[in-house]
Amino acid sequence: MYFDWMYLALVIPAMIFAIAMQALVSSRYTKYRAVMTKRGITGYQAARMVLDSHGLNMVPIEMIAGDLTDNYDPRDNVLHLSSDVYSKASAAAVGIACHEAGHAIQHAAGYFPARVRMAIIPVTNIGSKLSIPLIIIGLIFGHYAKFFIYLAYIGIGFFALVTLFQLVTLPVEFDASRRALKAIQANQILYPDETEGARKVLTAAALTYVAALAVSLTQLLRFIAIFGRRR
Repeated sequence: MYFDWMYLALVIPAMIFAIAMQALVSSRYTKYRAVMTKRGITGYQAARMVLDSHGLNMVPIEMIAGDLTDNYDPRDNVLHLSSDVYSKASAAAVGIACHEAGHAIQHAAGYFPARVRMAIIPVTNIGSKLSIPLIIIGLIFGHYAKFFIYLAYIGIGFFALVTLFQLVTLPVEFDASRRALKAIQANQILYPDETEGARKVLTAAALTYVAALAVSLTQLLRFIAIFGRRR
């Protein structure tokens, strides 16, 4: 009987790390959404200040449903903020709103990692849907014909593209947070103690991307090892 030691030694610890980081984000967001800003600046107002200070007056800010669904869409050049972030004057709301504004600044500046990530999204979307089914087909039927092993290799290639996307995402997210904190200080949106709260929320959020990469990378190494033994 085959014992999958890589799953036990690598993938499971990475998954535990990912769960822990999600819990950390939730905990810090809950804590700092209750810390109201002394200047009373809402997430919307903060994002608007950051965008305008970088000459991005044309970028609209829209409210969307959900919790922590905030995002910047470079295709439409629109910044979306969840209702809680949009309307609340909390350290967490300001930090998140300015982080998304940081993505808009990246887009306007032609930040290279952001351009790379945007360019590989179509292929990554296909890969995320096909990779696991192709790998499973190879696992089940690979001992009948080499054709199915080749399908699995294609699936692993797609999975590698997803991992690459997550790798490229790291500098994009860390840079957006760096820009956000710099803009918060430059525009005097938060006091120092409030800025530290925003920093902690953004750091926890960034670590979820690190965790996602760890899970994806360990799974990729596991798939390579499994089919390497079948050659």
